[in-house]
Amino acid sequence: RRYNRRAMSLKPVSGKTTVVVHPLVLLSVVDHYNRACKATRHRAVGVLLGSWKKGNILDVANSFAVPFEEDDKDPNVWFLDHDYLLSLFEMFRKVNAREKIVGWYHSGPQLAANDIKINEVLKRFVPHPILVVVDAQLQEQGLPTRAYVSVDEIHDDGTPATQTFEHVASEIGAEEAEEVGVEHLLRDIKDIGEAGTLGSHIQRLFASLMSLQGHLQTIASYVDSVAKGALPINHEISYLLQEVFNLLPNLDLHDFVQSISSKTSDELLVVYLASLIRATIALHNLISNKVELRQLERKDEGDDDKKKDAKDKDAKDKDGAKDGAKDTDAAKEKKP
Repeated sequence: RRYNRRAMSLKPVSGKTTVVVHPLVLLSVVDHYNRACKATRHRAVGVLLGSWKKGNILDVANSFAVPFEEDDKDPNVWFLDHDYLLSLFEMFRKVNAREKIVGWYHSGPQLAANDIKINEVLKRFVPHPILVVVDAQLQEQGLPTRAYVSVDEIHDDGTPATQTFEHVASEIGAEEAEEVGVEHLLRDIKDIGEAGTLGSHIQRLFASLMSLQGHLQTIASYVDSVAKGALPINHEISYLLQEVFNLLPNLDLHDFVQSISSKTSDELLVVYLASLIRATIALHNLISNKVELRQLERKDEGDDDKKKDAKDKDAKDKDGAKDGAKDTDAAKEKKP
């Protein structure tokens, strides 16, 4: 607790707090999982370091792995090395004193039965630890992180309150230096060339649309469950859905339809002009190649004619020299 005095009065709240996870944390978690847990059914567990920012934002900038063991059959049997955690945090604290323990992570991909008990252990170091589940083997498009905070669940039957996890909004964020490093790392891994190319832009757009489709399916499933009575009505969620619907544009307005049609026509005109220019340049290159090839052929033919004339001239000179030599010999024989 002495390491997190400022965090004593700060608590992550669902619907208000946003957990920002940096790329360095994701790389560390994936590296931890690949080194220790990839070929097993075990989870990678570690500690999150960060600080609170303005606007109720919890900035998770760093992390480190912690030795952790658990029994697959009995969730109550597990071990977390507190001494290792404390000593390693002391070393991190000497490097950057601003980074405090803000929570912990595991590789999931889902919540486990003993997460509440592990979270209680982390309360020795921070009053309100945040749990970030990082999917190290993400199979679908979307964010690989989900953040949770423990809250007291009060029962209507008068039984004692129990601890449960409540979802907190999370996102991936990076500073300018981190963005440059991640960009170079992606170039080395995927060999995508320069950033901002059409292919990478379309890939990011496709991933965004797939993520949007997944969220819409989740909303549709929730609304259907509420309509069937399987889930109770949550007015806060209803208000948020109403805000989403209010932000949707009215597609029936004449001005909106005309503007969309005009913009689409302009974009198609640019595509058409680009196709014409490309075809014209290709035709020009073809004609230039043919002209250049014909000039080379003519030059080769001229060189062959010159070589042939030179050979004929040499042959005539040789024949003339032989005739002159014969005449000289004949004249010498006629002399007495």
